[in-house]
Amino acid sequence: MRSPDWAVPTLTPSDPPLQATVRVPGSKSITNRAFLLAALTDTGTRVRHPLDSRDARLMLGALSALGARSERVEDGVLVHPRRNGEPEVTVELGNAGTVARFVPPVAAIGTQRVRFDGDEALYRRPIAPLLAALRKLGATIDGDGLPFTVHGSGGLRGGHVELDSSASSQFLSALLLSGTAFDEGVTVQLVGDKPPSEPHIAMTLDLLRTFGARPERDGVRFHVPPGQLSCPDYTVEPDLSTAAPFLAAAMLTGGSVRIPDWPETTTQPGDYLRVLLGELGATVTLDADGLLITGPAGFPGADLDLHEVGELTPVLAALLCFADGPSTISGVAHLRGHETDRLAALATELSGLGARVSETADGLRIYPGQLHGGRFHTYEDHRLVMAAAVVGLRVPGVQVENPGTVGKTFPGFVETWSSMIAG
Repeated sequence: MRSPDWAVPTLTPSDPPLQATVRVPGSKSITNRAFLLAALTDTGTRVRHPLDSRDARLMLGALSALGARSERVEDGVLVHPRRNGEPEVTVELGNAGTVARFVPPVAAIGTQRVRFDGDEALYRRPIAPLLAALRKLGATIDGDGLPFTVHGSGGLRGGHVELDSSASSQFLSALLLSGTAFDEGVTVQLVGDKPPSEPHIAMTLDLLRTFGARPERDGVRFHVPPGQLSCPDYTVEPDLSTAAPFLAAAMLTGGSVRIPDWPETTTQPGDYLRVLLGELGATVTLDADGLLITGPAGFPGADLDLHEVGELTPVLAALLCFADGPSTISGVAHLRGHETDRLAALATELSGLGARVSETADGLRIYPGQLHGGRFHTYEDHRLVMAAAVVGLRVPGVQVENPGTVGKTFPGFVETWSSMIAG
């Protein structure tokens, strides 16, 4: 269901400097990994402070269809161990890449016939290399893309497999997350180009260790031995990438924004914001109260390789439209296979508001211009809603199409953003 357009509230130079504290919800990437690992334990897991969004609910729904029921508790979700469910089920994926990639290996070790289908936008996102790897590990799967069906046989041999994960690091994470449940564990040898988003690979390995697995890595070779998982209680970190537009607001206004509970150490890609914004001139403070960013009077253009932190691209592209000079973003060709072709969408929408943004082979070239209001199309992509909010903060008249799509990662984003501006 599409939501009405959103008129982004604007701050002018005559307004008082922005001073705000913004709590962001739990990390989607960590939440969905924790939910899946909890379903593979023998006793279940109480997952505290998880993200409550469409993607997270789709993951819980998928796991429930596979026999791992869950229930809401005071501070999160109690996920029970997987049991055999109905003989034939359909898993609805929506547009959730983590669900589409992480759940099929779990279906392969069960006893059900599981049909996977999702939104039209998900049909454009790659998955064939993962399905091919699962077949080599012993799975029976009909189809190379959506819709596809996994025929569970009560277990999976596992063993060694070569995998091209250059289109998405989620292919690799999917095999590793379920590896302890395979008869021989799993050994994945990466081939082809380097996978994007190294932090998400580190995140997968870190969560596996937390849940009792013993993953090993030697360069592009990964091994997870068979074994039992256990983690009775797990707390999810706040989503640092979702904090990006709020920190960008500090950059654009010369004000200050604090994000509470920012971890001192983390595998989340969003932690790169601390380094980057400091390099652009912000004052950065991390203490017991969280992360505090105070924006500079202005900031230069930049040449950014975002291969490892591609999910930050939409907000950073919007921010760089206000830089004092041109910028380039590189290393993110894989964003053409996300919720939408993010590079084409950003070039089209930011240029439509007066910036000069063009695609390159693996990124964007950004020339700041005289920006003006207009309708910003979001292509059912949550990160584009956030990018539009950043532009609208400084440019009157920005109308965001279908802002409700941001519910994928932050259902209360519009209200939180508007409250920050008003407060």
